[in-house]
Amino acid sequence: MNRRLSKKIVLAITIIGFIFLTAFPVLNAEMIDKDIIISQNKDNNDEKSEYDLLIISPGKFSRALKPLVEHKIRYNVSTIFVSLENVYGEENLLGRDQPEKVKLFIKDSIEEYGIKYVLLVGYFRSIPVRYVYNSPQDEERYISELYYADIYDKSGLFSSWDTNNDGIFGEWNGTEAQDKNLDLYPDVYVGRLACRNRLEVKIMVDKIITYETSTYNSNWFDHIVVCAGDTYPDGQYPFPTPDFEGEENAKTVLSYMPGFSNTSLFTSDGSFKGPSDVINAIDQGCGFLFFDGHANPMVWSSHPPNNKTWINGLRLIDMTQLKNKKMLPVCVVGGCHNLQFDVNLLNLLKDFKEAYYWSIWSPECWGWKLTRKIGGGSIATIGCSGLGMTKEDKSTLEGASDYLDSQFFYEYGINGTDILGEAWGNAISNYLEKYPIDWNTKSSWDYAYDAKTVQQWVLLGDPSLKIGGYPS
Repeated sequence: MNRRLSKKIVLAITIIGFIFLTAFPVLNAEMIDKDIIISQNKDNNDEKSEYDLLIISPGKFSRALKPLVEHKIRYNVSTIFVSLENVYGEENLLGRDQPEKVKLFIKDSIEEYGIKYVLLVGYFRSIPVRYVYNSPQDEERYISELYYADIYDKSGLFSSWDTNNDGIFGEWNGTEAQDKNLDLYPDVYVGRLACRNRLEVKIMVDKIITYETSTYNSNWFDHIVVCAGDTYPDGQYPFPTPDFEGEENAKTVLSYMPGFSNTSLFTSDGSFKGPSDVINAIDQGCGFLFFDGHANPMVWSSHPPNNKTWINGLRLIDMTQLKNKKMLPVCVVGGCHNLQFDVNLLNLLKDFKEAYYWSIWSPECWGWKLTRKIGGGSIATIGCSGLGMTKEDKSTLEGASDYLDSQFFYEYGINGTDILGEAWGNAISNYLEKYPIDWNTKSSWDYAYDAKTVQQWVLLGDPSLKIGGYPS
C-alpha cells in the first residue's frame, strides 16, 4: 500500500471515528438538565454551611452525578454541586477568561464554604484547562491542573499565574521567568474526571461508589505492581545513564509501602517482556500500580538492559484485555504525556505529520482510558500532561519525576495519608520543600524543570476518594 493511500485511509477512519465518538456529547447537548443538586449541608440548621467537596460540571451531567453526591454525603463528605453554567453566570467573577472564572469561583468557595476538595467533571472541551508556557524550547505549552489548586500567592492574594499580565501563564523563557514567584503549593486538592459524555460519567460514578464501599479489608488491596526497565540505555543519551534507572525508582516506591506484597516486573530479570506480563499482574489484583519509563498519550514503554529496543508495557489497545473487575488500583505513571487529556482526532486535520508523530491524534489519552475503563482498569491515574522531566534532565542529576512520583507512595505508605487528593497535593508540597524554585534563572534548566514537574502532574480521579475504601 503506498504512503499517499495509507494517509487517505487514516484520514477517512479519523473522520468516521470522530463522528462516532462525539455522538454521545451531541445527544447530551440536546437537553441540558437544570441544577438538580444544589447542596448538601453538614447541618441544615447552620447559618453558614461548610462543605468538604465542590463538584463542578456542565449541567447536562448533573443527573448522572446525583448518586455520587448522595454517596459522599452518606460517608460524611459534605458536598456541593455547581454547574459550570452557574459558575460562568456569577456576576461578581471578573476573570479574564473561562479558566480564571473557574479558579475565582473555587477561591470564593474556599472562603465562603471551607472547600477542601474540588472535582472537575468534563474533558478539556467541557471544563476549560489552563495551558502553561514554561520552557517553550522543550514544548510550547502543557496542561496544568495545579493552576486550579494553587489559589493564593505567598502574600495570601489571588494567584493568577500571570504576574506580568500579558495573557501568557506560567511564562518562563530566556534568562529568567516572566511570571515570577508563583507559590505552586496546593491550597485545595483538585482532581478531574475527563468525561466526554454521560456514559463515562455513569461509569466513573459507579466505579467510585463500588470502590469506596467494597475495597475495605480486601486481600487484593495489600498488593502493589511496579513495572520498569532501563530508562536510558548507555550511549543513547548525551548525559550519564546509571543502570536501570526506572527499576531503582520502583524499588524506592516499594520501600515506602511496608506491609504490601509486590509483583516487580523488570526488564533486567526478564519478568517484563511485554503487555501480557502487565495485564496478567493487574488482573491478579492490586491496590497500587506504578510505571516508570517512557511514554506518549497512547503507550507506556521501557528498554531492556543497555538496549535501544522498546518494550511496550501497556498500550491503549492492550487495556481492552484488562479484566481486574472491582480490583481497581491507584496508578502513578512516570513518562511523557500519559495524561495529556486534550488529545483528539481533529489534530490529524490540523497537522497530520505532527499529530501522528506525537500520537496526539488519539481520541483519548492513556491515563483517562485506564481510569474510565469498564470492568477493570484503575480507580484513578496520576502522571504528566506534558514532557516528563527526570533527574537526568537536571544538572544536579536529582529530583524531577524520580522524586515526585515516589512521594505519593511516601505519603500513603509512610505518612498514612489515605485521601487521594491529599496524597497528590502533599507530594507536590514535599517536592517544593525539597527543591525550592529560583525564578531568576534561565528557562529549560533545573529550576524551570522543577516548576514544570509539579505543574504538569495531573490527577484523573476523585480527590476526596478514600484510598482502600470505607469500613462496611
